[in-house]
Amino acid sequence: MGRGPRAILALGLLFLRLAQANFAPHFFDNGVGSTNGNMALFSLPEDTPVGSHVYTLNGTDPEGNPVSYHISFDPSARSVFSVDPNFGTITLVEELDREREDEIEATISISDGLNLVAEKVTILVTDANDEAPRFIQEPYVVQVPEDILAGSSIAKVHAVDRDTGSGGSVTYFLQNPHSTKFAMDRHSGVLRLQPGATLDYEKARTHFVTVVAKDGGGRLRGADVVFSATATVTVNVEDVQDMAPVFVGTPYYGYVYEDTLPGSEVLTVVAMDGDQGKPNRILYSLMNGSDGAFEINETSGAIYVMQSPAQLRRDVYELHVQVTEVSSAGTPAAQAMVPVTIRIVDLNNHPPTFYGESGPQNRFELSMYEHPPQGEILRGLKITVNDSDQGANAKFNLRLVGPGGIFRVVPQTVLNEAQVTIIVENSAAIDFEKFKVLTFKVGDAMHKPEWGRRWGGGSQHFLIHSSSGMIYTQPWASLDAEATARYNFYVKAEDMEGKYSLAEVFVTLLDVNDHYPQFGKRVQEKTMVLGTPVKIEATDQDAEEPNNLVDYSITHAEPANVFDIDAHTGEIRLKNSIRSLDALHNITPNGDRTWSLEVQAKDRGSPSFSTTALLRIDIVDTEMQSRSPMAAFLMQTKDNPMKAVGVLAGIMAIIVAITVLISTASFWRNKKSNKVLPVRRVLRKRPSPAPRTVRIKWLKFGRTKAADKFVLREDRPNENCNNNSLGSTPPPTAPAPPPPPSMGPAHWTVPTVSGSLAPRQPPRSPKPKAVGSPVQSALVSELRQKFEKKNVHNKAYF
Repeated sequence: MGRGPRAILALGLLFLRLAQANFAPHFFDNGVGSTNGNMALFSLPEDTPVGSHVYTLNGTDPEGNPVSYHISFDPSARSVFSVDPNFGTITLVEELDREREDEIEATISISDGLNLVAEKVTILVTDANDEAPRFIQEPYVVQVPEDILAGSSIAKVHAVDRDTGSGGSVTYFLQNPHSTKFAMDRHSGVLRLQPGATLDYEKARTHFVTVVAKDGGGRLRGADVVFSATATVTVNVEDVQDMAPVFVGTPYYGYVYEDTLPGSEVLTVVAMDGDQGKPNRILYSLMNGSDGAFEINETSGAIYVMQSPAQLRRDVYELHVQVTEVSSAGTPAAQAMVPVTIRIVDLNNHPPTFYGESGPQNRFELSMYEHPPQGEILRGLKITVNDSDQGANAKFNLRLVGPGGIFRVVPQTVLNEAQVTIIVENSAAIDFEKFKVLTFKVGDAMHKPEWGRRWGGGSQHFLIHSSSGMIYTQPWASLDAEATARYNFYVKAEDMEGKYSLAEVFVTLLDVNDHYPQFGKRVQEKTMVLGTPVKIEATDQDAEEPNNLVDYSITHAEPANVFDIDAHTGEIRLKNSIRSLDALHNITPNGDRTWSLEVQAKDRGSPSFSTTALLRIDIVDTEMQSRSPMAAFLMQTKDNPMKAVGVLAGIMAIIVAITVLISTASFWRNKKSNKVLPVRRVLRKRPSPAPRTVRIKWLKFGRTKAADKFVLREDRPNENCNNNSLGSTPPPTAPAPPPPPSMGPAHWTVPTVSGSLAPRQPPRSPKPKAVGSPVQSALVSELRQKFEKKNVHNKAYF
């Protein structure tokens, strides 16, 4: 083997030994709970503040060479941590959210410059109590029969908390446990009727129960916190058949007069099912005492006399009327019975008198809600009627004169004195939007005055029957409580003798819940500055509370744990756990700044109406708002472009107004200081001789031959170097005598006459002068004298 190959082989062996001698670096494995090493089984709470130093990578190189550290993440994942390459200090750079990401995968590496060692690690994100319970399957509305047994289950609510441990456990309780008939199972969320409690449809038809869901509490940013949420359970009580029929307007008295015709109605008895939620049909029947003289209509309860009064054998008849409920199956159910007394009397020709609580009264008023239950008694009216006649003449019949079929008066026949009762006959006709005030006449049916025309505000909407006094609405009238809730006018009643009386009628329309809450726009855009709420508003056009009171709720949001809404004010704000845009962006994979919510506005009427609107919220932080005032203004007016237009228009109007004021002031100042005087002329010296020749010719044209040789010298300019003569030139003086004639060619220097001749006088406002003014006359006279003197001198020269 030659020397060259041996050298090459030795060099290769040397490099091989060197390569085998350089070992790769490695991490220290310090086990669970250690904060330095290779991050084996490392965990981190989700409420760790951003910027915290959470771990230190630690390793060594066998040869003692310096090492550097690195950390990397999958391209599709967030870079949650950063590392100092020299010291291995790991810092949290993104907010953590265990409910969104409970594990973080990363690759850590250590290098000595020649060798790189990488390890894949998994960091566990532990829970903090940063989530509030949230009710699901809202709203909670249940129908419960009034005969439900105490202790029975009524409804079940369910709320979830995305936290783990005690922070994720949920217990339930009632907000007002001492003022309700209900009880709540704190673990299952089952709502029950309390032991010993009962429901009664006739007393309360709806109950609202507020349930609170509370988590078990936990640590959040170093403090113990507990979160809760509320939901309302609406319990609607259903009526059941547990009440017997009830007669209205007892006792019943009827009268048959001597001129009553067979088949005439004597009186009507009225009964209603005690169960108003689902009332049964009512049937009437006569049990005994009629002797064939009377019959009753089985459906209306009207009692008729079937014989002529002359054929009746008794003066008083005691009848017994039975009322029977008919169930939905068509079978007889509960029954009740009432006595009816009918007297046979002579005619009555004296009107009855009505009394209130304080004495005689001819007008009674009452306010009520629209659509009351069928058969309801107007208990607010305390009316007593009395007839001063004696015996049979004290009998009279009552009739309710007004819109037909809405109310009924009982009793319809009165002897001497009776308590008058008004009951509801047609609930649907009592409509607040159609009638805000209903007016009826209660009187003796035997006395029928003639009704005259009406007067007063709003009377154009109503008609009155000339004989019955019944008041109707015009066919074209559309009454709306939201527009006009009260009408009043006068009616006149006149009898055959010409006697009359006026009465004032008040018609009050009672409101019903017939309007939906309305948002200004079905799709709204709002800009939310981080830390401040935005507000939505809906209006309900109903006239009265609670029909026009509106509650707000968020019906849909994805994700659902970003916003809270105030149910009464409509203010929407971020949840307390979201305090930065970074935290907000972590909830959404694409990091949106704009969020869409479906918001519901629901009124408190019965039945309740609701409407929804789509709300888009653009979220910015305070730093972005403070970077540019103009950007902040435009961002604030993004929801209302007309506001920005109005502000800009206002600024432009102010600028225009200031410009006009300045221009006006300048104009009047210049006008005052720069007046143009009527007699002031500015004549400038003309250097060219041509104009002078013209002037000389003009002078020669108007003068005698003796004056043709007269030469005027040019005046010296004034000290101010201008030709303004008025008020500044000295009094005119005689011109200097002409020089002797030269022997050469005659080249005369002819001066230009400029300016006006006038005595010096203090500056004053000039006045226009006529052609023949004294100044001009004096000037002509003085020039004539001077010309004559010059003529004398010229003769001497010749």
